[in-house]
Amino acid sequence: MNPQTAEPETAQFARLAEFIDGLGLGHEPDERQAALIEVLHEAQEIFGYLPEDVQEFVAEKLRLPLGRVFGVISFYHYFTAEPRGKHQINCCLGTACFVRGAEKIIEQFEDTLGIKMGEVTPDKNFSLGTLRCVGACSLAPVVIVDGKTYGRVTPEQAAEIIAEYN
Repeated sequence: MNPQTAEPETAQFARLAEFIDGLGLGHEPDERQAALIEVLHEAQEIFGYLPEDVQEFVAEKLRLPLGRVFGVISFYHYFTAEPRGKHQINCCLGTACFVRGAEKIIEQFEDTLGIKMGEVTPDKNFSLGTLRCVGACSLAPVVIVDGKTYGRVTPEQAAEIIAEYN
């Protein structure tokens, strides 16, 4: 283990343990299960993503099966078991966005960033993902960066959008 990373990781696990303990959960499985999403939100806030060791820690602290923890992480788009970039670019692939050229926009983001969908730039500044529908069909095609929505995006705008976050 790298001594330089051990200390911050230990502090992160201590912070998560303190959060879970502060919830005052009893022994009822339903109560612990009900707290799972809240705990995973906090864990992802602390660690930036939910790697296997964090999932195991949460399962142990909540006395839940690891499969249940993983199931929640894999079901909800918000959670990720892989590191994400500092800025998350998500392109909508809902029907309206797809029909209006979302694939070309994705290709332009991939070319500009030098990564493929689902990857993170080497400098960890950007990650690229997709969403199925954001409910903004009148603005299609839509790109969301760190919660900010860009509507009627053209492939030429990809570089401009990235520049806002550099």
